Parts: sequence; C-alpha cells; structure tokens
Amino acid sequence: MNAGKVTLVGAGPGDPELLTLKALKAIQAATVLLVDDLVSQEIVAFAAPTARVVYVGKRGGCKSTPQAFIEKLMVMAAKEGEVVVRLKGGDPFIFGRGGEEVEHLREAGIEVQVVNGITSGLAAVTSLGVPLTHREHAHGVVFVTGHAHPGSQGADWRALAAAARDAKLTLVVYMGVSGAARIQEELLTALPASTPVAIIQRASLPDQRHAVTTLGQLDATIAREQLASPSVIVVGDVIRGVAAARSAPAQFRVA
Repeated sequence: MNAGKVTLVGAGPGDPELLTLKALKAIQAATVLLVDDLVSQEIVAFAAPTARVVYVGKRGGCKSTPQAFIEKLMVMAAKEGEVVVRLKGGDPFIFGRGGEEVEHLREAGIEVQVVNGITSGLAAVTSLGVPLTHREHAHGVVFVTGHAHPGSQGADWRALAAAARDAKLTLVVYMGVSGAARIQEELLTALPASTPVAIIQRASLPDQRHAVTTLGQLDATIAREQLASPSVIVVGDVIRGVAAARSAPAQFRVA
C-alpha cells in the first residue's frame, strides 16, 4: 500500500468565501478530514460525500481532544494510504499548532504540506474597515496569544506595551478575553488609557459582534457587552479609523 499524505489546511476565520482556491481543492480531494472546533459547517460541506470526517475540537477554556491523539490519528490514516486534511481555523502556522504537527509528521516519515488561511486577526479588523498597519498610525503589527502555555508566564505584556508605544505597533491579541483584566493592567504600564481598542467576536461570520472602546475600559467593556471567545482584541491607533470607515460613502465601505 502506498503511503498517504497529510495537508494542514487553513480554513480561515469562518466565512467560506474567504477560503483560498488551494484550500478548497485540498478539502475536496481529502479522504479523511480532521476538523477543528471553529471550522464552519459550510466549509466542511465542501468535502467529498465519501470522505470520513472526524471532529477533533480544540477551543480555549473547553474540553479539547488531546494534541497527541490528533497527531496519532494523522499518522495512522496516512500510513493506511489516506489523503488526510487537517482542517484548522484561521492559519495553521498562527497559533494553530501547525509547527508541532509538521514536526511530528516528518519524524514519522509522513509527507506533509501546508496551505495557508486568512488569520482571524486580519479578518477581524478588515470587517471594521480599518487596516492593521498604516504609514501614519502603525509601522508594524504583533500577533500574540493571551493564553499562556501551562507552566509558562505567557507574553511579557509590559515589554509589548513599550514596544507598541515606541515603534508604533498594532497589537493583535488572540485568546485574550478570559485574561483581559491582567492584559489591560500590564499594557497600561506603557500605553495611555485612551489608546483605542476593538474586541471582535466570531470575525467574518453572520453573528459577528464587536465593541470599540479604550484600553482603560477594555475589561469593563467585555463584561458589559458580554463578549466571549472566540474573540480577537486589537490595540492601537489604527482603531481610530473605525468611525471614519462607518461614515464613508457606501462604495468605499468594506463588505
């Protein structure tokens, strides 16, 4: 029996129209799909009727399928000659454990490819009509997780705040809602309380919700608006453009 292969596919933030053509072709060709919790059913529906779909949900704060078990399933299916797609929300290489999975598969002698997807941090601000970088307001962007690995202190928020202030950076925080109070407190050591912030929940999906506030009101706004995971928190002066985007003529608005 010929050995199969594994493709890590980024399903994007949820809207099926944001899939790349390469991702769509990989999904349609798969005989086995291992699907993350945040991948929409509209995207899973692109799979062949004969494909075996296995849900291996992984979501912060919830009971998840162990990573070692997912990696074992990929190796077993590939060695049985299956065409395996590991379908992951967003992009496999941005907080998707794609690096760990590629290493494990290569060590097992399995051919592996990666298809990028639009990460939710980008889709979230685009849905508000503003950019992540801007020549006047943001010279760069930092993607950072608000979820610390067990036994780790996580991101150095004070250092990030100083860097964002000094280098004019946009901070995009994934999985940060549950730790928003601490993140806010640490960022305020170097950034003013008036720094604009947006919290976007379920970016790109029909039930997307968002709130625009300031760093000084971040945690209070999340509580008041009852925003929850999956959400992205965007900190920086680019968010000042949200009001302008909403007041722009219709032909200039982001769909």
